[in-house]
Amino acid sequence: MPIFGHISYYRPGDVLENRLALSRAGLHRPTRAGVSGSELEGADSIILADQYEDDDFREEDIIYSGSGGRDPRTGKQVTNQEMTGRNVMLRRSLETELPVRVFRKVPTETGSGYRYEGLYQVVNAVYEAGKSGFLVWKFFLVPFLES
Repeated sequence: MPIFGHISYYRPGDVLENRLALSRAGLHRPTRAGVSGSELEGADSIILADQYEDDDFREEDIIYSGSGGRDPRTGKQVTNQEMTGRNVMLRRSLETELPVRVFRKVPTETGSGYRYEGLYQVVNAVYEAGKSGFLVWKFFLVPFLES
């Protein structure tokens, strides 16, 4: 069952050592997938780990590429993405306007870790050609304004 918003005492800027630590803390449940949540309720968290060439983490917003269509050996986009699975979760987040926790893979003294960037909201989704020429879902996120 997805939990939306901050969890426990974790706040933006906190760094956890790996995906297993994120999962154990309940911050991002899957240890491999970049999107956590349910198709019914939406995404509760995402990870930016430089896996998709069309991801763009900017100061004021994020363009997060949908999942699918990548060659598992090379990581290259080799086919169009479809509106299934994790992409449905992100589209549902656009509809519900619930916050999404965002984590980003960052270098640390011991290698790399995952920094909590804060809560974001999905505000748009487009299906367009990505850098590789294949159609990809691009989800636009902005900082979530807590009331």
